[in-house]
Amino acid sequence: MSDCLFCAIVAGDVPSDRVVETDDTYAFRDINPAAPVHVLVIPKRHVPTVEHLEPGDADVLAACFATIQEVARSEGIADDGYRVVANVGRHGGMTIPHLHFHVIGGRPLRWPPE
Repeated sequence: MSDCLFCAIVAGDVPSDRVVETDDTYAFRDINPAAPVHVLVIPKRHVPTVEHLEPGDADVLAACFATIQEVARSEGIADDGYRVVANVGRHGGMTIPHLHFHVIGGRPLRWPPE
């Protein structure tokens, strides 16, 4: 999608601090981290939100969660634990309309989030 920031990052038109890239996903550091490790995992295919996923999109979610696991291992947070967050819509705190998962860790996290 031409006006999507995350699609522009995937295309290489906007710089990012890449962590992991696969054929189907891209993971990069959040520019406003909430913890020592804060990485965004996105599908390369544009999907606006969780609400736009369809039953046939199981492969998109599987690819995202495989990348989330790889990010956790490569960032050294897999053993101690981490949080995976998907914001949906304005009230959910979503600011970029492209499905993405926040991988947050590197310190103890509280609930509700700080």
